[in-house]
This record gives sequence, C-alpha cells and structure tokens, in this order.
Amino acid sequence: MRAFVVLPTYNEAENLADMVQQLLHLPVEWLGVIVVDDNSPDGTGQIADRLTREYPDRVYVVHRSEKLGLGTAYVAGFQLALAKGADYIIEMDADFSHPPSYVPQFLEAIKNCDVVVGSRYAPGARLGEEWGLGRRLLSSAGNLYTRLILGLKVRDTTAGFKCFRRKVLESIDLSRMRSDGYAFQIEMAYLCQKRGFTVREVPIHFEDRAKGHSKMSLRIVVEALWRVLETRLRL
Repeated sequence: MRAFVVLPTYNEAENLADMVQQLLHLPVEWLGVIVVDDNSPDGTGQIADRLTREYPDRVYVVHRSEKLGLGTAYVAGFQLALAKGADYIIEMDADFSHPPSYVPQFLEAIKNCDVVVGSRYAPGARLGEEWGLGRRLLSSAGNLYTRLILGLKVRDTTAGFKCFRRKVLESIDLSRMRSDGYAFQIEMAYLCQKRGFTVREVPIHFEDRAKGHSKMSLRIVVEALWRVLETRLRL
C-alpha cells in the first residue's frame, strides 16, 4: 500500500517541518508527502527542499512560480501522486487545523469505501473553541446552501481533509477542474457523488491554526457561492 499526503503551502514555514515529520512517523504501512508550494516569500519552499533531502523517496515538492490557488495546487499534487504509484491520496492543510493523527483512521476506513471525508458536521465532530458564532453560522449556512443546490448527501461539503482511492481521481479529468478554495472541495464532492463513489464521513476535531495566518478571504467565499450555481449548470 502506497499513500501520499498532498500539502498545498503558501507561507507555512512555521508549520511545514513539524507537519511532515509527524506524518512520516505515523503508524501506517507506507506514507509519502507531496508539498505544492506557491513561491512562498517566507521560505516554505526552501524548507520543503531540505525535507526532500532528509527523506528521499518519501517527500517531494512541486515549486510553482506564484500564488496560483488552492484548487490548482491540489490538482498538481494529485497528478504527481498518481504518477508515483499512489494507491490512496490524502489532501489536508499544512497548518494543523487537520490533525495528522486522523490519517491512520482514514486509511483504515478507506478499505470499505471510495472516499473518506474528515467531517466537521458528522455526529461526534467538534469545532475549535476559537470559532465564534458568526463563523459557525457562515459555515453552516454555506453547507446548507450547497447541499440544497447540488443535492449533496455529504454533511461537510467544503471539507478539505479527505482520502481518495486511486480510481476516484483517475475517473476525474483533473485538467478541467476550474474551482479554487472551498469551491474546489464542493466540485470534487459533487463529481464523486455523481460518479456513484461510496463516501464515508469520519468526525474530526477541527482546530484553528496555532501559527501563521489564515488564507481565507472574501473572494474565496464569493467564488464558492458562485461556483455552486455554475457547477450545477455545467455538470
């Protein structure tokens, strides 16, 4: 079994080394890491290069010339993971909002389904105490809106912590993915459901980052709202 974690990064110098080391020391059969860095000015790319030297054949880095967006970063990482022979591909944030300790649980759960979703809204899930009421309401309303427009069954439509079987990503023309940010997660969820893949939601404790700064912006929220409608019309 070969599993790869794809980590998109932009200014994650404070988190990347710790994240990669924790991932590589997890009790799983074999795990590699692919870092996709968008020319971070804080030196994240150089840290990624150092990690490739420390962990040859287990850590890889894709350097991109500028900040090109989360969606295209995941596509680049997925394509490299498939080329490296991955059986399972995990996507997650590099800022520890997605605890790496869930990865073994995901790889166990994926044996009985096609996609595992680290869900903030499945029974038993928890949100970080830093989440204020406004943020909770915005997230809940966005999920409800998305599920109503697209008919999605998954509770956490914008989840960015997932595990895919190889065949799932091979069935999707990744080169045609248009979305970024939350919208990328929504489009992937819709395509997986439309193709009839079995999805299992695993409840997680979603934590706020302790180091660095969030990349969330109004543009990302607006794009997600628009892309829901665009995805419904296009697909």
